Amino acid sequence: MNIKSVLLAIAAFALSSCALKTKTPAEDAVSIKVSQLLAQMTVAEKVGQMTQVDFALVAAPKDKLADYPVDTAKLETAILKYHVGSILNTPYDQAQPLATWRQISLAVQQATAQSRLKIPVIYGIDAIHGATYLKAATLFPQAINMAATFNPELSFQEGEITARELRTAGLLWNFSPVMDIGRQPLWPRLWETYGEDVQLASILGSAYIKGHQGNDFAAPDKAATCLKHFVGYSFPITGRDRTPAWLGERMLREYFLPTFAAGIKAGSPTVMVNSGEVDGIPGHANYRYLTTILREEMGFKGFVVSDWEDIKRLYTRDKVAASPREAVKMAVMAGVDMSMVPYDFSFSELLLDLVNSHEVPMSRIDEAVSRILTVKYQTGLFGPAQTFLPAAANFATPAAAASNRQAARESIVLAKNAQNVLPLKKSANIIVTGPTANLRNVLNGGWTITWQGSDESVYPQDQPTVLEALKTKATGKIGYVEGSSFDTVKDIDKVLAELKNYDYVLLCLGEKPYTETLGNIDSLALEPAQMQLATAVLAAGKPVVLLMLGGRPRLITPIAEQAAGVVLGFLPGMEGAAAIADILYGDYNPDGRLPISYPKHANSFNHYDHKPAEAFENNTYDPLYPFGHGLSYSTFVTRGLTLEKNRLAMGENLKLSVQVANTGSVKGKETVLVYLRDVAASVSRPNKQLKTFKKVELTPGQSETLHFTLTPDDLSFIGVDLQRLIEPGDFTVMVGNETAAFSVAP
Repeated sequence: MNIKSVLLAIAAFALSSCALKTKTPAEDAVSIKVSQLLAQMTVAEKVGQMTQVDFALVAAPKDKLADYPVDTAKLETAILKYHVGSILNTPYDQAQPLATWRQISLAVQQATAQSRLKIPVIYGIDAIHGATYLKAATLFPQAINMAATFNPELSFQEGEITARELRTAGLLWNFSPVMDIGRQPLWPRLWETYGEDVQLASILGSAYIKGHQGNDFAAPDKAATCLKHFVGYSFPITGRDRTPAWLGERMLREYFLPTFAAGIKAGSPTVMVNSGEVDGIPGHANYRYLTTILREEMGFKGFVVSDWEDIKRLYTRDKVAASPREAVKMAVMAGVDMSMVPYDFSFSELLLDLVNSHEVPMSRIDEAVSRILTVKYQTGLFGPAQTFLPAAANFATPAAAASNRQAARESIVLAKNAQNVLPLKKSANIIVTGPTANLRNVLNGGWTITWQGSDESVYPQDQPTVLEALKTKATGKIGYVEGSSFDTVKDIDKVLAELKNYDYVLLCLGEKPYTETLGNIDSLALEPAQMQLATAVLAAGKPVVLLMLGGRPRLITPIAEQAAGVVLGFLPGMEGAAAIADILYGDYNPDGRLPISYPKHANSFNHYDHKPAEAFENNTYDPLYPFGHGLSYSTFVTRGLTLEKNRLAMGENLKLSVQVANTGSVKGKETVLVYLRDVAASVSRPNKQLKTFKKVELTPGQSETLHFTLTPDDLSFIGVDLQRLIEPGDFTVMVGNETAAFSVAP
C-alpha cells in the first residue's frame, strides 16, 4: 500500500455506481426493442429524434389558444416531415389550464400515431419549483429555500408532488433540478441552486430526483428529471449569466462534478448542457466534459440535451464555429444528443446533410438516437395510449398545500432577533412598508407562471401577499405605505408621518423577479431608493424588523446592524407569505439555516469551506451571517460528541454520536451539522467541510442522541495528481462547539 496516497476507486465508483451495474432483464428488453426500432429507421427519422423544437412552431394563433392550442398542420409538419423527437415549453410563455395541456398532449399523440414508426414525442417543461406552467399548480419554495430547510424529506415531497401534477397534464419530462453549485452570489440563477455546499446540494437534489422518479419513472404518478447545467455554468467570473467560467481541474472535481454524480446515482436519465464556457471551451463543444468525463468517468447512460439555441451560438456568439453547419457538427461530435433548436428545423436539416456527406458518422447518430429511444421507453411513452392521472386526487390537493406550507416555513431564516423582538404579538400595531410588502411575484421569482415570473397580474389572488397574510392573523392595526418601489422613492414622508401610530415597522426590501441574463446586475448593493427608505425608517426610532425577499444575498449590512430583527425569506413560494406571518407571530418556530454565506461587504464572497490562507493574518472569513446560521425562538445545545474509535484503518467507516437538547421553552426543530477537517494534506484543504447533517424536532426539555457515519469518501479529496484519494493522518470532527480527533493509519 502506498503510504503517501491511497487512491480510491471514486472516479469509477463513488462518482457513479451506474458504471458498475450490470443490466437488469428489463434493461435488456429495452435494449433489444431500441435496436430493433433503430434498424427500421431512416437517416431523416434518426436525425429528427435528435431535434427538439419550441411549442411556438406548432402553436395555434394566440387568439385561438382557448379553443384549440395546436395548429394541426404545423404539428404534422414537425412530426411527419421532420420527425421531431421532442417539443418543449408552454404556449406564449404563460401557464396554461389543465384542459389546455391535455389537449396539447392528445394532439401530439394523435400526430405521432400517423407517423410511419409511431415513435412518441417526449415533451420537456421547466417545472423547477412545482408545475410552474400549469395554472393553479402547487408552487414550492425555490431551490435556495429548499436547501435552507436542511430537510431532504421536504425535497422528496416536492419531487413527488411536482411529478404527480405534471402527470395530470400529460407531461413526463422535467428540466429540473439545477445541480450547479451556488458559489457566485451575483449569478442571476443562484436561487435555482441548492446553495454553496457540495454535500447539502447533493443530498437535497438527490432527494428531489428520488421523489420525482421513484423506482420507475414510467409509473403513472412519476416523471423523468434532467440535471442542469453540465458543468461550470454557475461560476462565471463576472457573475453575469452565460459568461465565461475559469475552473482548475481540482476545483472542477472537488466542487462542481460531485453534485452531478449524485444526480446520476439517484437515477436522472437526462442532462442539460452548460450554456456558457469553461476555460475557453463552450459547454456545447466540450468533448472532454460531455464524453470523457460525463460518460466514461461518471458512467452516465442517458441522453444529453442542449440548452436554448446554444448550438447555434457556437457560431453566432462564441465564434468557435465558422458556420451554423460547423456548429452542429461540433456539438454532436462533442456529445450532445438532442438539440433545443428551438424556433426552426435548421438543426435537423444541417445534421442530415452532415451525415449524408459522411462528416458525422452514422455510428454517432445511432448512439444518440439509441439513448433518446431508451429514455422514451423508460418513461413508458411506448406503452398503451396515454391516460391522464386524475386531477381531483392528484392536483393542487390540500395535502400538497400543507407540504408546501411546511417547506416554506422551514425555508425562512431568522437571522437576527435582538432583545427577542420576535415573535410579535398579534395585537401589536405594525406599519408595513417597502417594495416587497404587497406583491406575490417577489415570493416566487423566475420560472413562475411566466419565464421571468414578474407579471403580477397572472398570480392567483387567493394566495396572499405578506401584507395580506399579516392582516389575516392580526388583531392589532396593520398599516401600509409603500415608501419606495425597487428603484424609485415614492412616499417616505408619509411613512414617517404614520409611524407615530404604530408599535413596530416591518420593512420589506429585496429584488424584482428575474432569471438568466435579464437578472444580471453589477453589484449586490440594494438600489438607492430602498436604502433611502431604510435609512429614514431606522432613524425614526421605532423597532424595525427587516424582511428580505429575493434570489440573491443583497447587501444589507448597515440596515441589519440597526434593525431589531432580520428575516431572510429569499423566494419561499406561493405559501411564503402565510409562512412568514406564521413566523413573525410565533405560530411557527423558525428553523431555516443559511445554505450560503451571506456577505457583509461588496466583494467579500468567501465561502464557509474556505482555505486556511483565507482566514490567516489580515484575511478573514467575516460574512454578515455564516453558512448554517439560523435562529430559533427556543435554544438548543449539542454535547457529548463521541467517536466510536480514534484510529481508523484505511477504508474504514467512522461512527459517531452526539446529543442534542432543547433547553428553551418552545418546541422547535434543530439541524445538527457535522463538519470535518483534514488537519494536514498534500493539497491545502478547507478549514472545514459539511459531511452529514440531521434535523430533529424536540419539545422543551427533550433530548435525543443522534448517530452518524463518516465514510472513506468523506475523508477523500482531489490530490496532487488530480485523483481522488485519502491520505493517512489526523482529522477533526466538529459539531456545534465540540470537536473530536481521530487519525487514519497508513
